[in-house]
Amino acid sequence: MTRREQQRNRIARKYLGMVAVAITIATYAIVAAPLAQAQTYQVIHTFTAGGDGGLPYAGLTMDAHGNFYGTNYYGGTHGYGTVFRMTLHGSSWILSPLYSFSGGTDGGEPQARTVFGPDGSLYGTTSYGTVYNLRPAPTRQSSAVAGWMVKTLYQFQGLEDGAYPAGDVIFDHSGNLYGAVLLGGLGCYEGCGSIYELTPSGGGWTKTVTYAFQGGSDGEAPEGVLFDSAGNLLGTAYQGGEYGFGNVFELTPSSDGWNETTPYAFNYMGNGGFLPEAGLIEDAAGNFYGSTSDGPGSSGTIFELSPTGGGWTYTVLYNLPSSYEGGPAAPLTMDAAGNLYGTINGYCQECQGGIFKLTHNESGWAFTSLHDFTGGSDGGHPYSNVSIDAHGNLFGTASTGGAGCNGDGCGVVWEITP
Repeated sequence: MTRREQQRNRIARKYLGMVAVAITIATYAIVAAPLAQAQTYQVIHTFTAGGDGGLPYAGLTMDAHGNFYGTNYYGGTHGYGTVFRMTLHGSSWILSPLYSFSGGTDGGEPQARTVFGPDGSLYGTTSYGTVYNLRPAPTRQSSAVAGWMVKTLYQFQGLEDGAYPAGDVIFDHSGNLYGAVLLGGLGCYEGCGSIYELTPSGGGWTKTVTYAFQGGSDGEAPEGVLFDSAGNLLGTAYQGGEYGFGNVFELTPSSDGWNETTPYAFNYMGNGGFLPEAGLIEDAAGNFYGSTSDGPGSSGTIFELSPTGGGWTYTVLYNLPSSYEGGPAAPLTMDAAGNLYGTINGYCQECQGGIFKLTHNESGWAFTSLHDFTGGSDGGHPYSNVSIDAHGNLFGTASTGGAGCNGDGCGVVWEITP
């Protein structure tokens, strides 16, 4: 299979409806994996694909008050997905749909998180190729859904302009927005993806291409970007690179634009994993952490990339258990103690993905399975990051499972309590 066929298959899986509603998922009894510290897993919302939406293909974003915001690929008033909020009332979580996409100029089928911008409102993308801003209406409305409005900041046109936004959008100190598209752009046949910038201008937004990938050693199909402390942009490309199996890229600003370098290229023949499906996170010391979707034993890897003497050192922290047959599809999360958390969306021998924790100790990193999904009422196939509240509780979504959608499962929101 060529790299182009691999990319097309991957996009068909993840960006054109990874798991259709019609898939019948067998119902299992919920059997939690042994937990190291007696964590309690519970479902705090089961999606129905009605007004609440369904098929959450992204994780959650927490505000300063402990509320969570998320997106659904499917359902809502028009069937093109929703943005929702989870609010704690007493001991119960209440889900409020904030907006239902129509599939028109507002876009549809969001598969990325909605995140807070510098102005305190929400920003995100949809798989229909829109970048949107969501904020409460200026006047009080009769319902929660009617009280929020979406403004489309930009609509990608495909081909040279770009298609299929990937990862979260981010902002620089001047309020400019950056993001990635998997396909399109000026590089290689049909476009290898690009990094774009949207700049506020005259009441609207102006789009420029920060970098167009060429599909060679620079990589192709970028999975998102983040700023480091020096103002450089770093991210992962799912394919391309020196060996054809993806790379970590760095974009450095200069007077002539942005210069691209490759801190690390993934190699199928090595033990460092390959095909990174998720983006990066950074710690306070300037080290980066990420994951691959494949590696030794057909499972993913968790890695660290550290700046060293003007270069970079790549270290595999942990090879995920081979039984999972995959790796994270969303960036990792680090807690205040330096522990790493993530989800795995692949199949294992008796599960449909899992939630894990990596704890650093004197001998290396220890893996703890926090929950293995059965595909039943507990959910299945998480494409979610892990969010941590002030009390150390973990939150996220699973894209399938649950009791909705006539028993097939439209996904859940979950919580793990220490």
